[in-house]
Amino acid sequence: MLDPNIHDETIKGTNSVPSAAQEAAPSSVNVQQNQPYDTYNNTAVPTYSQTQWQPSPSPMHQQPPVQPQAAPVPVAYDANTDPHLSAHPQQHPPYVQPPVQRQSRGLRTGAILLLTVLLAAVFGTGLFAGWEFGRGGTTTAPVLTTTTQQVGTSSTTSASTTEAQREAVIARVKPAIVLVNVTTANGSALGSGEIVNKQGYIVTNNHVVNGANTIQVVLANGTRLPAQLIGTDPADDLAVIKINPPTANLAVVTLGDSSQLKVGESVLAIGNPLGNTQTVTNGIISALNRSVSEGQGGATIPDAIQTDAPINPGNSGGALVDMQGNLIGIPTLTAIDPEFNTPANGVGFAIPSNRVKLVVPQIIQTGKVTHTGRAVLGVSVASVDQSVASQYNLGVNHGALITNIVSGGAAASVGLKPGDVIVKINNTTVNDASALGNALITKNPGDKVTVTFYRGSQQQTVTATLGELQSSQG
Repeated sequence: MLDPNIHDETIKGTNSVPSAAQEAAPSSVNVQQNQPYDTYNNTAVPTYSQTQWQPSPSPMHQQPPVQPQAAPVPVAYDANTDPHLSAHPQQHPPYVQPPVQRQSRGLRTGAILLLTVLLAAVFGTGLFAGWEFGRGGTTTAPVLTTTTQQVGTSSTTSASTTEAQREAVIARVKPAIVLVNVTTANGSALGSGEIVNKQGYIVTNNHVVNGANTIQVVLANGTRLPAQLIGTDPADDLAVIKINPPTANLAVVTLGDSSQLKVGESVLAIGNPLGNTQTVTNGIISALNRSVSEGQGGATIPDAIQTDAPINPGNSGGALVDMQGNLIGIPTLTAIDPEFNTPANGVGFAIPSNRVKLVVPQIIQTGKVTHTGRAVLGVSVASVDQSVASQYNLGVNHGALITNIVSGGAAASVGLKPGDVIVKINNTTVNDASALGNALITKNPGDKVTVTFYRGSQQQTVTATLGELQSSQG
């Protein structure tokens, strides 16, 4: 699991870190003073920032940081489209008149007759080939030209079809995307959201509405309406707000199946980056099944969707849609370049729609999440290093040290105890507390896992049936 620093992107007067409930399962701890390192290759990993954006409450708004621009890419010469320029034009030698020799009239007449026959043969063959080609013949000569023309026509048609499809998706989805204006004790903020049913329920990020005193929604047609907070899910950074529908024909989004996504698939991000309403950016799905943490005290997003569709402050809570117009993710985070502490270009993350399908109906019905669907071992842990191992006289210098056991939980049921050091879940090595959380985040309640641990200097193995993380609001 990537364990980043938080950089709040809601448009805020101060860079406040959104609060999130602590889970019973261990969360990764990211020390702000130290550069986080990748467990596997020991190279620096990027930090992440929420895509919420807040303006400064002072009269002089601070300008958002200027994004680093990629260097222009030289345009390569295309032999199919660019004019042909010979680097070495052929030089013809001056014409030299050959010596004239007198030939007999008979030879000259024979030569003329022979030339006439040859010309007739060549001319006749040329007409035949052209006739065959004009009739759609399958002779070898015209295949290259036909294929090239067909490819060009197909490419043009394909590009035209893709453009028309994209325009249709945008026209369908944009009316359901809203601007979310929030006032807090620290000033004002804004983000994005999408209407999910005709009763006026809207999904957004928890960090967009966290600490809100008032919430106002601006529809795609400019209508401004007050909104009520229905409930939040800090563990998933999701929230539901509601408006009174101004019309029975309220536009809504359709939720897609994020489990069917493929890397390379085209997507569109629709939201309000930097307050620019109804903005559309496009890209592809860059990677799937990322586990991304918002930092200490923040949410951990399992199975996050990585995309290169530009996601900027203000996109938080907006829509990531496929080319059928289905909502397949909620844009939430962007990577931060640790060298310059600026948003990385084209590295954004979205909460998968299947997580939205699980959480949002519960919030609409009960105002809270009662069924998290997240697996837990039922332990509290701390990371083990050489110093910790020496201090507590442990039999191993890496792993996750159990500091507390949840009564009746999965760990307790198989006899794990405080002081045990977990070093492996199934075949996944556990080097620290973060790695344990990473190993469990992809599991489901009820899954059986093999837990390898040290008790003193003795290595042992047990098989545990994972429990379900209880909601912090439950």
